[in-house]
Amino acid sequence: MFSSIWQVLTAHPEFLAMLTIPFVTAFVTWAHVWMALKMLFYPIKFWGIKIPNLPFGWQGIGWQGIVPRKAGKISGVIVDQTLSKLGSLDEFFKAMEPEEMADFITKTVDANLEHLIDEIMNERSASLWSNLPYALKRRIYAHAHEQLPIIMRELVVDLTHNVEDLVDMRQMIVRTMENDRRLMVNMFLKVGQKEINFIWHISALIGFVFGIVQMFIYLLVPQHWTVPFFAAIWGFLTNWIAIWMVFNPVEPVPVKYLRLFKKVKGFPFVVPVIPRMGTYYWQGGFMKRQPEVSEVFAGIVVQELVTLENIMNEMMYGYKAAETRNLMKRHLYGVLESPVVSTTLRVGLGRREFGQLKNTIIDKSIDATMVPIRDPGLNESRASKIYGLFCERIKALTPREFQNLLRPAFREDETTLIILGGVTGFLAGWLHLILVFFPISGG
Repeated sequence: MFSSIWQVLTAHPEFLAMLTIPFVTAFVTWAHVWMALKMLFYPIKFWGIKIPNLPFGWQGIGWQGIVPRKAGKISGVIVDQTLSKLGSLDEFFKAMEPEEMADFITKTVDANLEHLIDEIMNERSASLWSNLPYALKRRIYAHAHEQLPIIMRELVVDLTHNVEDLVDMRQMIVRTMENDRRLMVNMFLKVGQKEINFIWHISALIGFVFGIVQMFIYLLVPQHWTVPFFAAIWGFLTNWIAIWMVFNPVEPVPVKYLRLFKKVKGFPFVVPVIPRMGTYYWQGGFMKRQPEVSEVFAGIVVQELVTLENIMNEMMYGYKAAETRNLMKRHLYGVLESPVVSTTLRVGLGRREFGQLKNTIIDKSIDATMVPIRDPGLNESRASKIYGLFCERIKALTPREFQNLLRPAFREDETTLIILGGVTGFLAGWLHLILVFFPISGG
């Protein structure tokens, strides 16, 4: 049978051109899938000619990677479908041990407290502060040093209890991703690099199989138009199949098979066994790697997204910053009510200036507090305290919930990637026809 098929093939006048179809299809599929995956993530910023006021959010003639272009929307989907199921921001913030944070912030602020007081007073009333007796200044400094640990500890505890009201985790993460779109790309590449490589490499094998099918189609229908036409079909199907295999089946499906070999360490790597029925659990490649991916993703979350610095930034400067300021007022204004401070400043400044001084104190206190909050060592230590919490909960997600860590990146413009495979397949098939078939056939 095979010999007769081979004789029919070799007798065909375009046998050599036909023989190239599987290899060209495999290479072209491999190349256009690589291009499609690159276009999914790059360039980070729009590359091309910008044209204002275009419909559908188009920026102009050019391209921007799908993931960085839609970073806000994709990150919102990830928060809604995955991160929101891992726990509350209140729970994560408490796990960072706020009492330790308060001590760290207090030590840092206390070291610069006198300079901070000088800066505030010189900004509001330089003449009053410069003429104030040094002994009186020392009493104000001493009172501030004494009250700072108490105020800071109470303030941090109060912020902890109100973190859910002061910080919207979804907005915080979306804003972080939109401000640094490279972070979104890096996150997907770290989480899904094996799946991306799988899509890329399996496409060559799928393309080769389709190429063999196309070779026999051409044998039955020896028309040149079939070369670019079916190349487009294969390009379309290859992208769809490769993406589908990464995420499907979502739940493991048991498949019975006849087991003839088993794996062993070292050469020859497989050895024969007594034939018996085995069970293979067929599942999408990404979901199958859930324990491994959970560790990678948890690291990204605690180091880049749900960090102490991001939470406090959102709290102090986000859309609920006014509520944070009101909360801080209740703690910081108490310092000004002590007899030595209140009498000196009220008399020297007057009621209006004294009120403006309070606002300055809040502004400067926020800036002073954020300095230690941005300390890499503090953020790293807080991240280590919640890493295990995130990791275990990501591992505990259902496969359907877990797939949403990576699926939104492909789903957002999956149709574009699949159509792109068809278009590039057609162009490659047409080029194959011009360069190989026409010279051999003489027409």
